[in-house]
Amino acid sequence: MAGLDGIDQPRGQSRAGAARWSPAVEDEQGLRALELFGNPAEAEVPLPSRPESAATARRLAQIVILRHWGLTPKLTEDAVLLVSELVGNAVRHTGARVFGLRLRRRRGWVRVEVRDPSRGLPCLMPVQAMDVSGRGLFLVDKLADRWGVDLLPRGKTTWFEMRVSDR
Repeated sequence: MAGLDGIDQPRGQSRAGAARWSPAVEDEQGLRALELFGNPAEAEVPLPSRPESAATARRLAQIVILRHWGLTPKLTEDAVLLVSELVGNAVRHTGARVFGLRLRRRRGWVRVEVRDPSRGLPCLMPVQAMDVSGRGLFLVDKLADRWGVDLLPRGKTTWFEMRVSDR
């Protein structure tokens, strides 16, 4: 994931390419996203239902979890991946114009919620080794400690929770 302390970063590229992947650049982009869209740890942040909103949601989650809450790079990396999966499902499968992102922290837990206006339930499908898509909920199921869907009068909230070690 880009910007998580050099984890899985491309190597051997030009200096300009390497600069794009630095944690400082990621922090700057995350802070800019916070300024433009708001802090999902304070209130639900509405984002346009477009593929490029996944990058915005990842940046928001990363800046909150890693920098504001001071949690580990590994937890941040996993949470950011799962944010991307839930957002991808909301964008791809709901037909919504907007979805909402919310991050919550309570003692021992981090919770991420993606709300959309569709009442269609996500489905955890079996995954085969050669599958090129359909792994989103499989990843959520494997990496999150808990996940689920809350039906709302108009739509649903798909969420996951991860345990954290409180200091």
